[in-house]
Amino acid sequence: MDTHDLDHMPVLSRGKHRNPKRGACFMELASYLAGERWSDHPACTHPLLAALARLVNDNISDARRGELVTMVPSIIGLTGDDLRIDATIALRCATTALPVAASERQLALAVSVLAAEEIFARLEGRPARLSEPSRLALEQVPLAAEYARKFSRAARITEKGFRRYAAPNAVQLSVVGIAQACVSDPDSMLRDLLAGAIADCAALVKAPPARRPVAARA
Repeated sequence: MDTHDLDHMPVLSRGKHRNPKRGACFMELASYLAGERWSDHPACTHPLLAALARLVNDNISDARRGELVTMVPSIIGLTGDDLRIDATIALRCATTALPVAASERQLALAVSVLAAEEIFARLEGRPARLSEPSRLALEQVPLAAEYARKFSRAARITEKGFRRYAAPNAVQLSVVGIAQACVSDPDSMLRDLLAGAIADCAALVKAPPARRPVAARA
């Protein structure tokens, strides 16, 4: 859909809306463009990516929310059961927020980084290791990183628990942490976070799902 067509669509605003005449949040507009029933939880988008979009929509300033509208068509069709999608979204959110979030949120965010890296390692059948964004983010909060490593060694997360609880919590904590951070332009950080997550998911949806290595039979 041509982006100029969006000029005639409902105006983006915070929260849920009963119908397009009352406005729309990011995901309600996505449901509208996808031809689905009006909803902020449409089937056309991965649940965690949709949650990130709703949170960014609600936490960005009213003056800057309109900048998100051109991203709406690109989120349609980005869905699937690949756990790498959840891990990728959680990791991007946590590594973005960790260096700027208030100190009381840093431990939970650092744990989120390590949990996402652990999930990637299991899915790829390799020892856990930090990606460069994770390493750089953790280096900026050494005390939180130290405690997070101790916690993560003592508490093994399940893949089901990561998808249902840890990843959504990471996204929620990250967006609120950025929105409330003492930085010059949190709105741009939120906008760029969503744009980056959409690009990440687009690449993953096109890629084949990760396969666990098959153990050799004796």
